[in-house]
Amino acid sequence: MDTPLAIFSGTSNPALARAIAEEYGTALGEVTIKKFSDGELYCKYEQSIRGEDIFVVQSTPPPGDNIIELLLLLDAAKRASVKRVTAVMPYFGYARQDRKDQPRVSIGSKLMANLLVKAGADRVLTMDLHAAQIQGFFDIPLDHLYASRAFIDHFTSNPIDNLVVVAPDVGSLKMARSYSKKLGASLAFIDKRRPKANQSEIMNLIGEVKGKNVLIVDDLIDTAGTLTNAAAALKERGALNIIAICTHPILSGPAFQRIEDSPIDELLVTDTVQLRQPSDKIKVLSIANIFAEAIQRIHTNDTISALFDN
Repeated sequence: MDTPLAIFSGTSNPALARAIAEEYGTALGEVTIKKFSDGELYCKYEQSIRGEDIFVVQSTPPPGDNIIELLLLLDAAKRASVKRVTAVMPYFGYARQDRKDQPRVSIGSKLMANLLVKAGADRVLTMDLHAAQIQGFFDIPLDHLYASRAFIDHFTSNPIDNLVVVAPDVGSLKMARSYSKKLGASLAFIDKRRPKANQSEIMNLIGEVKGKNVLIVDDLIDTAGTLTNAAAALKERGALNIIAICTHPILSGPAFQRIEDSPIDELLVTDTVQLRQPSDKIKVLSIANIFAEAIQRIHTNDTISALFDN
């Protein structure tokens, strides 16, 4: 007999979870998530999940309640005797803390990996990790999807002439090179230094942008300092229209105002994280179909390597 499948959602991004379930052709399972008076979280599955293959959709941006909620949902699932539980994390929080680059600091992403495994996750499904080596922090299978398919489809339908793809820092150079190859565009990148966290300073531009339309690519945007500094520098060097894309629109603090005041004409993002507020410059592309296909392939034990195209 086939193992039943069920998809559940935490509270960090229920709209995406519903979209994934709809793309799959089912409805979200019933779960109760609430807080006690003191803020302590409570999670309960409101249907039998014994012997089932379940997928819990929960991105983990701040606040910390999102990761705690996911851990409780995983623990509850294991204690309810599921056959397998997969943590579907469209955005994996703490991914920027992937190494000990200073004395006396935590490797936050490794800690999150340990917590997920200890809570009972049998598998993790995520998208565009900030550092690909985080996959090695897990002792369980991890499937790493890429949002590039959604963006490439968009630009195939809406082509841009005279295009140069720009990496706003060296860390995003590999991603930018992939986009430039797929879009048949030239490539440039910005050499920057970061005096401290959430601050960046433009140093040098390698490549030609004068008289060209620019596509800036990155995996996540937090305060938008790197992005808007890059856009201003590119405009000063003669760039024409400036479009930016990122998978994870964290957009904290002054990010929205910085984007509004910047020379960026359009920012394309995905729905791995819910936008805190609307913006005329920001357009959201859904990646629900990518996750729904991955869930289908995982459930039926089919290969998902075709979805790893980056």
